Amino acid sequence: MKKEVKAFFKNNPNISFRINEIADALEIQEYFAYSELKEIIDTLSKEGYIDRKGKKFTYKPRLNTVVGVFETSRGMFGFVTPKDKTSGDIYIHSKNINGAMNGDTVEVEIGVKSKGKSLEGEIVRIISRAKQEYTGVINKTREQYFVELEEQNATRPIHVKKSSLKGGKKGDKVIVEVFDDPKDKNIQHARVVEVLGKNGEYDTELASITHELGLPYRFPNAVLEEAESISDSIPADEIKSRLDYRQKNVFTIDPDDAKDFDDALSIEKMENGNYSVGIHIADVSHYVKTNGALFNEALNRGTSIYFVGKVVPMLPEHLSNKICSLVPYEDRLTFSCVVEITPRGKVVDYVIGKSIIKSKRRFTYEEVQQILDTGKGDFAEDLLLLNKLALVLRKNRYKKGSINFFSSEVKFVLDENNKPIEIKLKKIQASNELVEDYMLLANQIVAKHVNKTREKYNFVYRVHDKPDEEKIKEFARFVKTFGYTFDPTSADTSKQFQILFEQIADKDDAPVINDMAIRSMAKAVYSTVNIGHYGLAFPYYAHFTSPIRRFPDLIVHKLIFNYLKGVQPEFTLSQLEQMSEFSSERERSAQNAERISVKMKQIEFMSSKIGDEFEAVISGLTNFGMFIELKDILVDGLIHLKDMDDDYYMYDESKFMMVGKSKKKKYKLGDKVTVQLLRINDERKELNFILSN
Repeated sequence: MKKEVKAFFKNNPNISFRINEIADALEIQEYFAYSELKEIIDTLSKEGYIDRKGKKFTYKPRLNTVVGVFETSRGMFGFVTPKDKTSGDIYIHSKNINGAMNGDTVEVEIGVKSKGKSLEGEIVRIISRAKQEYTGVINKTREQYFVELEEQNATRPIHVKKSSLKGGKKGDKVIVEVFDDPKDKNIQHARVVEVLGKNGEYDTELASITHELGLPYRFPNAVLEEAESISDSIPADEIKSRLDYRQKNVFTIDPDDAKDFDDALSIEKMENGNYSVGIHIADVSHYVKTNGALFNEALNRGTSIYFVGKVVPMLPEHLSNKICSLVPYEDRLTFSCVVEITPRGKVVDYVIGKSIIKSKRRFTYEEVQQILDTGKGDFAEDLLLLNKLALVLRKNRYKKGSINFFSSEVKFVLDENNKPIEIKLKKIQASNELVEDYMLLANQIVAKHVNKTREKYNFVYRVHDKPDEEKIKEFARFVKTFGYTFDPTSADTSKQFQILFEQIADKDDAPVINDMAIRSMAKAVYSTVNIGHYGLAFPYYAHFTSPIRRFPDLIVHKLIFNYLKGVQPEFTLSQLEQMSEFSSERERSAQNAERISVKMKQIEFMSSKIGDEFEAVISGLTNFGMFIELKDILVDGLIHLKDMDDDYYMYDESKFMMVGKSKKKKYKLGDKVTVQLLRINDERKELNFILSN
């Protein structure tokens, strides 16, 4: 009761109350409870928590309070970061959270210093909630239903009335709206907004991930209806207005599990000895009308999300997998960039225009690689020519400073129940690079065309800023510990990266150095202001080649078509700026969702392997442990310092290594180690390992 009384006064500052008014507000009617209330009021008055004037009591404002943002992990404890930066973070014990949730703006009464370095305090008022909707699992005790929130901010189960379950049952994962008790803002209730499905089922978990990150998952009915209303028949007058490539050797090259095919290639040798290369992109903009339900939903999604074993598409499947997908032997509308290229890789001419194709073959990367290796197979002559020219284009790109970053990826082999039974390393082969080279070429030409012909034309670019000076210096210091040199003061730092990557090729420490190089870089984003693309060394670059799965590509198609027709763009500069910023945010969120999906499948795959040993590489060091990555399957995990019990280890940040205090044993980034899986922390989605003796 004392806690309730304190909360009552905190939530009603500057108002005086008689004891009977407090009792009415707290619905205290029994004699013994009323007597207890009187004792509590007396105690709080003596403690200075409330002021007494005659028979009325008023909350006594705390003099030592600050306002800040609360962050917690599962409600066990938390920290408040003051908004005015007058002090460091304030530690909040679980008993002093008082109903606050992660991200809430709160008022904190500061007490004494905690046992650590932080000040300790109590949350005395919740000023505003970070959000109202959360995901959780319905549970039940007797006749009482409640939702156990799954997020890092969960403090305790939240009561939900049976009438507010919206058909949800015990064990269902749901989205709930959390609202404060009108009498006490520190107490929350919930009502179910959406039932996602049975807890633990993969589709349910993916829906939960997207909701957590604020990403759409299921399509609204209006969007599906608009998509289904689109006919796959192509009018004759539409065909006449386009470049006709239906009789040419056009084919697609994609992963073996691809569902949508949004780019195709063709090549012909010209009489003058040059090559005519066709880069044909699905003409999504023809079907997705500006400001329609499909367009607005694509804008809201920003990108397709590629989970393990499942795609959440930007556009409904009727478009993404059927009408717009460049499937074999079907007429498909495309937007083409047809480029005349010399045998030495020089672009001498190009045409950008609407077209129609009929793909002659759907290739996988593996099939193309076999043809490149053997020289035999369907369209072998065309593929060999494309590869020969791609090698020249790639060499020229590297000469101009394009950085050859590499990143290893894995592919999960799933059974019929979406359970991972194997993890394989994806191999980047010539067939992959071939396609990438022509997509890069088309993206360059489109962006350059806009700037060359009309300097102030509103456009959406894919830009990549130069690295931060301090980060580059730190990177140079980092690689020096491995015995390599990198000159951060060089006028051409991209050349420095190229030299370094040539030195570390096929070395064990190459992945660690590559990852650190990527971290030292700025992030590529969408922008209406062209600053070029540092990593690729392109002065002009846009995303044009994936309109089925990226919203900025769809916008670029619309803008290019407006320009080719000589009409004003459909969008103002302000609208394009907002679209660019939002698409960049959506891209980051989608990548985060994909990483969580990979981590889920890694944990599922490793769940039967506790106690097994693995070869690994140290991929990161912190003051609480070492991050490791298992070789061949790229599963990452953590070795806690507390589990390194053969010595007392400390992290030497200046030398990027862990050093034992007594035995002086050293562990540095890139070191090979043998590890044993110790435990799996499902809550943190974390694999914990120990070093094998």
